[in-house]
Amino acid sequence: MATSSAFTSVPARRTFPRPPPPEPYQAHPPPPPVDSQVVNTSKPEKPKREWPIAVRQYVQRSFAAENSMAGIDREEMETKLKRVISEAAESNTLHTQNWDSLPLPQQMIQNERAKVLQMPVTKPWRDHFSTLDVQDTNESSDGTMSKKRKSSDMVSTPIEQDIQVLRRNTNNRNVFEDRLSYAEKRQRIDVPGKGSSKFQANQDTRRRRFEEPQPGYSSPLSSTYPKDDSPMLDVSQGPVIGRSQELEKKYFRLTSAPNPDNVRSLAVLEKTLEHLKKKWKRENNYSYICDQFKSLRQDLTIQHIRNDFTVNVYEIHARIALEKGDLGEYNQCQTQLRALYSQKLGGHPTEFKAYRILYFIHTCNRTDMNDVLADLTPAEKKEPAVKHALDARSALALGNYHKFFRLYLDTPNMGAYLMDMFVARERLAALANISKAYKPGVDLRFVTEELGFESDEECAQFLCDKGAQKFLDQRDDGVQLLTGKAGNTFEIAKSAAFQRVDIKGQI
Repeated sequence: MATSSAFTSVPARRTFPRPPPPEPYQAHPPPPPVDSQVVNTSKPEKPKREWPIAVRQYVQRSFAAENSMAGIDREEMETKLKRVISEAAESNTLHTQNWDSLPLPQQMIQNERAKVLQMPVTKPWRDHFSTLDVQDTNESSDGTMSKKRKSSDMVSTPIEQDIQVLRRNTNNRNVFEDRLSYAEKRQRIDVPGKGSSKFQANQDTRRRRFEEPQPGYSSPLSSTYPKDDSPMLDVSQGPVIGRSQELEKKYFRLTSAPNPDNVRSLAVLEKTLEHLKKKWKRENNYSYICDQFKSLRQDLTIQHIRNDFTVNVYEIHARIALEKGDLGEYNQCQTQLRALYSQKLGGHPTEFKAYRILYFIHTCNRTDMNDVLADLTPAEKKEPAVKHALDARSALALGNYHKFFRLYLDTPNMGAYLMDMFVARERLAALANISKAYKPGVDLRFVTEELGFESDEECAQFLCDKGAQKFLDQRDDGVQLLTGKAGNTFEIAKSAAFQRVDIKGQI
């Protein structure tokens, strides 16, 4: 009898089962096309306004630097320009208006101010303000009621946008001139709130000062002339033309409209400059010369004189101030020269740009230093004075005191006067490094040559002034400086010398 097995043999599986295939994707049918003639949600494009060439030239003349006027800021001029062009566009006179003979916006503002100045004043200012009605204060010059400006009104109108485009096309100033330095930002202070007692006390003090009559002061709006019978300045006639023939005149800060009888004309000012140069070489009296140059600069400003003679006056005054170490007066001249050089009026811009680099080395002002370096052109970097200043800055940044003092002994123009102001602290920094590198001592002659001293006596005197006299060792072969012991003394003196520099009139 045959026996059957207890199991059924199954062939071994050699592959894994494949997963079932995915179901085919049922794509949704595309939506039916929408008739473009039925629904049209696109906004119609606004036609681009084509401005006449005369209008574009008028805007260019308005933003030109030579047409700017003192006392009229750019925002006020732009507002007037927008109003003039808007009125012409609304009245359809853009193509018929004679834009070449139309006064510029700043001239219109000046004429409007002149009309206000010529109005007789019969009451004190506070009486006029007290009798004003609320409606009068909100009414514009054309009799229409003006509204307070809201946030929605800040949106530019098409006229304003077009003027901004025209302004961008004509504005080719250097962007770095508008950059605000860190020192200027740091000097800004917050105005106290109106609810504070200090602010209220200052406000009361100002109110009492204007309410009480001030002896010896005459308002420009007064209908009577001052005691010296000087005529009223007519703003509509442009700048003052001087009539004084005096070569020398003391400097006085103006508190009222200038009298032409006390202002010297350009021809007289040219003679004054030659007279002052001869007197400076002969007498070398800085206080007198500085006062006379400030008076000379004031007469140039009053008459709006900006030419090569103006540049020459500021350059000479800046050099004299550098020679006498008056950085405050030098900074005032340097600031004005920067604006004059931007107008291509001549002078020596590369010389004073080198002074500016050395000045920022002295004040350790890295922010403004970066601005100056960014403004330099490849041609300016090749100028001897600018190249010398850049090499001095690079040597200090790399700690190469040997190269720095070689440059100090060979400084072009009057840059040595600026380097004299910070060479002492750089010598202390070099001595601190020498004390770490050379031990136990070095010859005094080596220090004299490395740090740019004229003689060993001058070097020894400098070390004694910094408290290192006890580290000078007299030997048979000469005097040695014990650098192994003097390192801490030089480090302390170096830290004190590199404290922040704060100078009156800093650029």
